[in-house]
Amino acid sequence: QVQLVESGGGLVQAGGSLRLSCAASVRPFSRYAMGWFRQAPGKEREFVAAVRGSGETTFYADSVKGRFTISRDNAKNTVYLQMNSLKPEDTAVYYCATARDQAVVTDGGQYDYWGQGTQVTVSS
Repeated sequence: QVQLVESGGGLVQAGGSLRLSCAASVRPFSRYAMGWFRQAPGKEREFVAAVRGSGETTFYADSVKGRFTISRDNAKNTVYLQMNSLKPEDTAVYYCATARDQAVVTDGGQYDYWGQGTQVTVSS
């Protein structure tokens, strides 16, 4: 059974930073794309960022480009989301997910396994 465990969420003031982590049990980790999605209350889940298995290719939603950075450590089977210059509109539950490396990583339907989510709250 594949498990994804997110951590690092919390409450931060606008302009602050948080770093999310997601430890995955999928093997071999380097052959899977990893993505971050978020869902705010009353809104649909949306794509945030993704990274291919090698870590060399990344994707970002326009709303976070330049502020968020996705990375992975294949030796630790972990993906990260560094979030800087946070805004109140970034408030949401953030989920990590795994997909085949060739998947259309911006499409949530392409992901096979999801974590339980971690809450990020940005106060104004």
